[in-house]
Amino acid sequence: MNAEELSSIPGGPIAGNTKRLFKRLGRPLRLQLGIYHQYPPIPVRPDPELLKEHKVGLEAGSTPGSPPLISIVTPSFNQGRWLQATIESVTNQRYPRLEYFVIDAGSTDNSVEILKSIGGLSGWVSEPDGGQADGINKGFARTSGDIMGWLNSDDLLMPGALHCVARWFKNHPDVDVVYGHRVIIDANGNEVGRWTLPRHRGAAFLWGDYIPQETMFWRRSLWERVGGKVDTEFQFAMDWELILRFHRAGAKFRRIPHTLGAFRTHPQQKSIAAIGSIGQREFERLRQPLGPIRRCLYRLDHKSYLAESVLHSWIWQSHTPGFHR
Repeated sequence: MNAEELSSIPGGPIAGNTKRLFKRLGRPLRLQLGIYHQYPPIPVRPDPELLKEHKVGLEAGSTPGSPPLISIVTPSFNQGRWLQATIESVTNQRYPRLEYFVIDAGSTDNSVEILKSIGGLSGWVSEPDGGQADGINKGFARTSGDIMGWLNSDDLLMPGALHCVARWFKNHPDVDVVYGHRVIIDANGNEVGRWTLPRHRGAAFLWGDYIPQETMFWRRSLWERVGGKVDTEFQFAMDWELILRFHRAGAKFRRIPHTLGAFRTHPQQKSIAAIGSIGQREFERLRQPLGPIRRCLYRLDHKSYLAESVLHSWIWQSHTPGFHR
């Protein structure tokens, strides 16, 4: 859940005067988290450090040492406009040990033609399923990788992301979950915003979720410890529900200080289309176990995290040549 999503809910927690006050204060502070359209479209600016990792990986043909097997699943339904770009953002990583499955829910657009013609996949199916979470579970049931993650069929991985993730897990054996910064792209693939996240603070994510799902990867051992599936009762907040289970299991999270993924914003995007109905009900369901004291404390920490994110955004801007708004 984020600021823009909350502000779109009639009668929601920042509706009415609170909503207007939040937006009025957020503009001069340049709050980025939760804002999907921050500036006019420009070409996407890849993370220079990730580009270096990508180049090294292409030249060497592998990640130094013994790289872990990474399993990625893409659930999809009638996303043919963006599906090929999503798949190629994974396969063009040239990561040497990759399992990649696309689970299509019986699309009626050009998705199946794309899946038949494109290379680099470990496998794909196109058949009706029980929704996005069911598709993700069907995909992961086919995998065996030590590291796992899913990528929705309108989002992208940034070049070098998988080599970076593999290195982080190898160098930090105590870490269970990693995620990174996010670039926002529009329907045409142009950059329209950035989410630059502070270091992970567990309590802040017990009230709301700002972890960019397309950048999140975790160890299979943790996945199996929390039940080995995405909860199919959730249509919108299945990623936050999984994060909360990870947290309850004592998982150690780390925010990688690089832009690992691109989140595509468009009118049919679920985060925009479903927030006012399904999304809010699921958020409240996940918060239901919280008593009044914890609700107050977690909300305060959540707001503090947002304030800290503004500082991180300023730092990123100051170190980015030619940055303009």
